[in-house]
Amino acid sequence: MARTGYVPNRLAGGLASARSRLVAAVVPTIAGPVFMEMVQSLTSALADAGYQLMLGQSGYTESREDALLEAIIGRRPDGIVLTGILHSPEGRRRLLASGIPVVETWDLTPTPIDMLVGFSHAEAAAAVARHLHAKGRRHPALLSADDERALRRNRGFVDEALRLGLVRDAAEIPVLRVPAPTTLGSGRSGLARLLAERPEVDAVFCSSDMLALGVLIEAAARGIAVPRQLAVVGFGDLGFAADTQPALSTVRIDGTGIGQRAARFIVDRADGRAVGEKIVDVGFRVIERGSS
Repeated sequence: MARTGYVPNRLAGGLASARSRLVAAVVPTIAGPVFMEMVQSLTSALADAGYQLMLGQSGYTESREDALLEAIIGRRPDGIVLTGILHSPEGRRRLLASGIPVVETWDLTPTPIDMLVGFSHAEAAAAVARHLHAKGRRHPALLSADDERALRRNRGFVDEALRLGLVRDAAEIPVLRVPAPTTLGSGRSGLARLLAERPEVDAVFCSSDMLALGVLIEAAARGIAVPRQLAVVGFGDLGFAADTQPALSTVRIDGTGIGQRAARFIVDRADGRAVGEKIVDVGFRVIERGSS
């Protein structure tokens, strides 16, 4: 086959065996590294089991996800891995009717479409609120992407801040939203806007490490001492987080574990094995470093 360049017709073989050996995954974006740890581990785990991964980007919009799902379901993959739990009613109906194993990731719900591997965004943000409260911060701000998962973290942070007595009213916590995917530039401009409106801010919880890096750079440019004058916490624990100056406090999510568990779900279902518990909470960890 190598000499002739012949490639087997996988579609015909798949029709004969009712197996495609393909798995489709939909992520919001590959422009940033936050989802790539999961994608890499998902790809490796599937390849070890003889499957290949097809990847699509939804761009954080339901309409693009719906278009992707229509194309994906028509090709009858052996499994579909989705990012998040919020889908259009039509997309959810299509997935349920398809009979294809589905794994939702990066979130939690008691009513998944099929199987689920994720963590609680609200609980992760609440843990950050407790961390900042313990450090004596009393004027926190939120710099956040405008996607639903980030907004849920905002609500979790505010709820915990109110419970702790860190603030007396939700309006005391300024929230600045920026478009997803987030950038270093939006972190710099975001801090500038927050300080212009609320100069008393002494802590910023960012919805991504990229935003937090921008905040650190802008703070340094303004001569603001981190963490003495301003604490900064990111989200994701990206590769650079431990090497910023000061090192970035953040929330670590086990993207590798999410990808591996999602692959195991798909392969077990494709091979006719029972999967046991269909909802897996991988948790999170607040990583305290020099920025807070």
